[in-house]
Amino acid sequence: MSNVPMTQTLISVIKAGLSQLGYQAETGEINLEHPAQSQFGDVSTNVAMTWPAPAQLAAVAPRQRADQLVTVLHELLNQPQWHELATAIAKITVAGPGFINFYWSEHFLMAEIDRAVQQRTPTVLKDSKPKNAIVEFSSPNIAKPFTVGHLRSTIIGDAVARLMTAVGHTVYRDNHVGDWGTQFGKLVYAIKTWGNEAEIAASDRPIKKLVELYVQFHQEAEANPALEDEGRAWFAKLEAGDAEARRLWQRCIEWSWQEFDQIYQRLGVSFTENDGRGYGESFFENKMEPIINELQQNGLLKESEGAKLVFFPDDVLPPLMVIKKDGSTLYATRDLATDAFRRDHYGPDITIINEVGGEQALYFQQLFETEKLLGWFKPGQRVHVKHGHYRLKDSKMSTRKGNVIWLEDILQAAYDKVDSQAQTDLNEAEKWRIAIGAVKWHDLKRESTRDIVFNLDEMVSLQGNSGPYVQYAFVRCFSLLQKAGWQWRAEQPPQKLTSFDVSTYSYTQKERELAAHLIKFSEVVEVAATHYQPHHVCTYLNQLAQLFNSFYTESPILADDVTAAAQAARLYLVFTTAITIQFGLDLIGIDIVERM
Repeated sequence: MSNVPMTQTLISVIKAGLSQLGYQAETGEINLEHPAQSQFGDVSTNVAMTWPAPAQLAAVAPRQRADQLVTVLHELLNQPQWHELATAIAKITVAGPGFINFYWSEHFLMAEIDRAVQQRTPTVLKDSKPKNAIVEFSSPNIAKPFTVGHLRSTIIGDAVARLMTAVGHTVYRDNHVGDWGTQFGKLVYAIKTWGNEAEIAASDRPIKKLVELYVQFHQEAEANPALEDEGRAWFAKLEAGDAEARRLWQRCIEWSWQEFDQIYQRLGVSFTENDGRGYGESFFENKMEPIINELQQNGLLKESEGAKLVFFPDDVLPPLMVIKKDGSTLYATRDLATDAFRRDHYGPDITIINEVGGEQALYFQQLFETEKLLGWFKPGQRVHVKHGHYRLKDSKMSTRKGNVIWLEDILQAAYDKVDSQAQTDLNEAEKWRIAIGAVKWHDLKRESTRDIVFNLDEMVSLQGNSGPYVQYAFVRCFSLLQKAGWQWRAEQPPQKLTSFDVSTYSYTQKERELAAHLIKFSEVVEVAATHYQPHHVCTYLNQLAQLFNSFYTESPILADDVTAAAQAARLYLVFTTAITIQFGLDLIGIDIVERM
């Protein structure tokens, strides 16, 4: 088979058929769908109902146009250039008002499953236009808790980076840690006024002590608003290089990373830039002045009430503040300096992807528009991948108010649940893989833009549409392969199976449904990577686990009365399911387990 997916070849022949009938086929896109019910084919198109018909066919009903197109497709499939596709299609039918349904041949399905077995990995086709990309994600704030709210950017961004890497892009993983800003002036004041450095340093979770001081500052400031000025004054000292302010700020960074490192290790998340810590905001402290000068030289920076802002032509967006009236910088100042550095450091063709909450959508529109006015990037090089937020049932989480849920507590709760329900003598590492799988899946299984109302029981669920459910499907595969004599461990390739003669066996309905789903994997990965949406992988894997469990129930494999051909065909399906689950879970940052 060629490196072009069969669905793409099918689209090409449909376009050729449309052109032959007089349609303007080359000017539009044809989308294929996978019907939910197998009786409607493996792939389907509604092109006969939606494509603008030429004048001579304008009065013809869509059903008749579909019949005409199918007749032409059969003629085209008899031509030598479409021979491979012709052998892959068993039949073409027309249904309803004009849907055209295509059914893969058993020969094609078995050949694809055989190929996956022999290459020991599911097929994932590479993007035809690979690019260099920065995925910025996680980006917690120093001296603030790593809460359940930080989970989303961390694991969605990690999955986006994994997906892009899988389809052939070169990906740089950056963690734009919030280690600069007025909040550090407030924290320095709080430490010096109410804190005890020795006590903070001796704590097993020093960041909690910093949070308590931060909350205390805002509580005290409600009664005494003048404290806000004290906080701003200390940040001004920090920006000016004051030794005491810098010392306490640096201690806050190191105390925070004690916890950050533990959480990233637990989640299996890593970064490639700046020795694995990413380029935090403070890295750009001395890189902002040239950007301010460039904005001024381009006539983009205007003064208003003492502050300096970028005003957009025709007021398409609200103005973006770059310098406060007291002369201090903001997120925008540092983000502009960050993107200028990235353009210079990685090259002008770099694609920059920010995985940040959806509430920042307006800000990123302003940022991208400013960079457009500066001529820094071409269309498509700046991407905001949005996520919704975890919310408490009756309120929004807030560090200032102290009503946050620590991520470490969630992870421990998931581990405790696995520990209490484990049916076998699992070791600690295995329990953690299952627990992390449950927490990550709960988040990644839905479209990332949706908000999630926090529910601990649902979050650590081990049943239904969950990470452990898919992990358990792998366990079943692994057990069957072991019993069949395949010596396989996750870090080692299995022994090669001898190819079987496809002419000696025909799939049952359940086997065919499983095979047809398995060969969709590359398409799913392509869609997920292109649209930066890992939930497509979760949906696919959950369906795969369901289909496999149904196949497992109805298709004996190692029983004495199973023929050699049937056993080989079914073991091929088991193996391909196993490698697809393993590869798919890895794409979203979840580990397999070999027993549960």
